[in-house]
Amino acid sequence: MNPSDTSLWNLPAPRPRRRIGRWFALAAALVVLGAATTGGWIYTRLSGNIHGAGVTGALGDNRPRAAQGGENILVIGSDSRAGSGDAYGSGLTSMQSDTLMLLHLGGSGRWATVVSFPRDSWVRIPACDRGDGVLSAVHHFKINEAFAIGGSAGDTARAAACTIRTVEQNTRVRVDHFMIVDFRGFTGMVDALGGVEVCPAEPIHDTKAGLDLEAGCQTVRNEQALGYVRARYSLGDGTDLGRIGRQQEFMRALVTKAKAALHRPAALYRFLDSATGALTTDPQLAGLAPLQALASGLRGLPTDRIAFLTVPNYPRQRDVPGDTANVLWHPAAARTLFTALTQDRELTRATLAAATPPLPPAAGTVAVTVLNGTGVPGRARAIAERLRALGFLVAATGNAPAPAGRSSLTYPEGLAEQARTLADRLPGMEPVPAGAAGADRGTVTLTVGPDLPEPVG
Repeated sequence: MNPSDTSLWNLPAPRPRRRIGRWFALAAALVVLGAATTGGWIYTRLSGNIHGAGVTGALGDNRPRAAQGGENILVIGSDSRAGSGDAYGSGLTSMQSDTLMLLHLGGSGRWATVVSFPRDSWVRIPACDRGDGVLSAVHHFKINEAFAIGGSAGDTARAAACTIRTVEQNTRVRVDHFMIVDFRGFTGMVDALGGVEVCPAEPIHDTKAGLDLEAGCQTVRNEQALGYVRARYSLGDGTDLGRIGRQQEFMRALVTKAKAALHRPAALYRFLDSATGALTTDPQLAGLAPLQALASGLRGLPTDRIAFLTVPNYPRQRDVPGDTANVLWHPAAARTLFTALTQDRELTRATLAAATPPLPPAAGTVAVTVLNGTGVPGRARAIAERLRALGFLVAATGNAPAPAGRSSLTYPEGLAEQARTLADRLPGMEPVPAGAAGADRGTVTLTVGPDLPEPVG
């Protein structure tokens, strides 16, 4: 596998990403525009549909600093269908997060960036309040698990808080606002418009999604519509990234049909009632007035000044051969992307691709010697086990010659790139060349001090 092959870290084709931008901007604009032109009691009813959930107290103090300009809105698509009666997903026992995007509105008001997080992103999940008085353990898993952990007891605010903490701690980008869009409103929106036409090239028979469609154009509604956008293994390449593209196409068709309903008050009201009823936001966004301001800003942006990106990623199988289901973020490219958000810098697909170097060597090609400089027995062995789980080859463990005030990562001549691979899994760690004396040829050396960060990946 060629580390420089861009297929390892997904930067999707421009056209589908522009479509998701049209969906997001048009959907927000449609809700507030349609509601603003209705009578007073209808406006009040629709505004009251939107749920507000305060999360500030659950986010803790270890949060990134605010961006140098603009603001960040986390958009969460929820799988929660408790009490909805839908055939698809009715067996879920907890809230699930299906879609995760971060919208950054540039401080100048002239541009925006929408970043999609693949749900199979393998990240560190921080300790979160499960709602039963117990904190979850810190561990690594798919990023969408954070919503399920926080929502274990059915509390949407805790589900949002755990997701926000996970995004902030893995990106170091501060989230200013959030929106949760529940699938319970999705089917209502589709049905209010009489369904949406889809045109599968081949028959679809997916028992997991409860979907049975013939090839060719046809109108889907209710559980069929939900199954179509949720189906994964029976369509395309079976990946979450492939499903994202199909969801974008469906949403574009939904918005097109909803725009036509502006002249049919009854259908428009049913659509808006379902759309607003599916929204949960932070208290600052919980109402049609703040959403109208957001939509107005989005409508005023030129199409070419809205960048739609996916966090650059590659198959985790490259580092951990047994994992065929998850992806890791490309370390350098992800840093470039997240830094641009915190510095309020406009970033396009082209500039992100140009700033992305080839992937460093795979973890399985890196031999590591782990030395304990903390004086705490067993510390080197514990770190070594964590590195083995990440795919690294542990050559040896032992004690450092002297106590280490700070952790260090050194490498002999010729292993700079291998050291970079390990440094990418230790946030804030910078590898340095080893001196000729004591250099362990063939391995990089990690000396564990009291400040060693938790290995990620």
